[in-house]
Amino acid sequence: MTTDTSSSLQRGLKSRHIRFIALGSAIGTGLFYGSSESIKAAGPGVLLAYLIGGAAVFLVLRSLGEMAVSSPCAGSFGEYATKYLGRLPGFLTGWTYALEMIVVCLADITALGLYMGFWFPDVPRWIWLLAAVAVIGVMNLFSVKVFGELEFWLSFAKVVAIVAMILGGLAILVFGIGGDNGASISNLWSHGGFLPNGVQGLVLSFAVVMFAFGGTEIIGVTAGEAQDPEKTIPKAVNSIPVRIILFYVLTLAVLMSLDPWKHIGAEGSPFVEIFAGLGVTAAAGVLNLVVIIAALSAINSDIFAAGRIMYGMAERGQAPKVMRKVSANGVPTMTVGIMIGSLLLGVVLNYLMPERIFLVIASIATFATVWVWLMILLSQVAARRRMTPQEVAELKYPAPFWPYGQIITIVFMAGVVVLLGFSEDSRIALIVGGVWLALMTTVFYLFVRPGLRKADAAAASVEAEVPEPVEAGARS
Repeated sequence: MTTDTSSSLQRGLKSRHIRFIALGSAIGTGLFYGSSESIKAAGPGVLLAYLIGGAAVFLVLRSLGEMAVSSPCAGSFGEYATKYLGRLPGFLTGWTYALEMIVVCLADITALGLYMGFWFPDVPRWIWLLAAVAVIGVMNLFSVKVFGELEFWLSFAKVVAIVAMILGGLAILVFGIGGDNGASISNLWSHGGFLPNGVQGLVLSFAVVMFAFGGTEIIGVTAGEAQDPEKTIPKAVNSIPVRIILFYVLTLAVLMSLDPWKHIGAEGSPFVEIFAGLGVTAAAGVLNLVVIIAALSAINSDIFAAGRIMYGMAERGQAPKVMRKVSANGVPTMTVGIMIGSLLLGVVLNYLMPERIFLVIASIATFATVWVWLMILLSQVAARRRMTPQEVAELKYPAPFWPYGQIITIVFMAGVVVLLGFSEDSRIALIVGGVWLALMTTVFYLFVRPGLRKADAAAASVEAEVPEPVEAGARS
């Protein structure tokens, strides 16, 4: 049962919740499966791509953190884009982020069915998908504290698994566990060099690399329900560089040292190599458990993030009012229901998706993600330009390298969008993205803007009817 539309979200997320929610979105299909595609493109040089991409994302998050600490809200970057860039950019940013979450959820829920099929090949996949949708959906309808705890433990399990993979790989390299299996750090440069496909391969790998970082911007969304955003948001953002080095660069460096880069990912997820090298007979089974947890965690975070963004848009009149419905526990039930419905669509698409659909979905998600990142950067630039020097000096969490870092990152993100057009598999993302932006722009001008203008006129009318206060001592 929901309350009226005047109800609001609750601040129930602690610092540890927010840090692991960001991890839950960032560590998923993009790392466990998508890394094989980026390695194919750049070889060992993909490590450089992750470092460069990670630095750019860190600056995006610092820009978002600056605004989130100053003005924490559920609408996050959608509201900031509306405030500093205009109603149309805010509308497009909010709904494009919702599209990103839906697309990523479809990829993860489909992958989940494939993972469960490894253990239970005779059980129809749709049964596992429905079960996952039901469990995660119900958990998201409880209070935000329940969601935070669920995501904390799911992400914690992923972190433990990745650390175990890194330590296992290092044991093979240092102590020769598993016999003479060809594992050596020299594999990073002995098979065609560090950049076997040249600079071109390095550049093309960014299309998949940036997909892997998608979801980290959820840190801004959590600000609306954080207990102490001035402390929790900076802690979460500042830990991003460590995560990038540990969970992406170090993991893939160990992986490509164990086996030449050309052999990685030829069959399924590339991470099975680490377990196989350790001589673990149930290597595939262990990996399967890890990727299932990763998929569930990512889906859980995506439902939360998209739901809160749509709630914030409804508050600004950029989405139907029904999306402002909040339960007694402070959960936007309607928006969570929309995401659950999208996942049910994934159950149907599970039977129709071809083998190469991952790159298509990843490319569409990359377009949506980079669009949101661009809007975050442009919003922060616009916000800074409005500030007086005193206001800038009073910022509690200012983004570094202003303004040149922001300019370079904006150019970099725009370049990633252009890169999507160089591959046949990813080129469709530009088409889908262009059609999406054109469609949503049309929706804005035909349906949203008239309503906003009426609301503005009504507000102006009410303000005009308010009598002027009578000054002390004035005669009636």
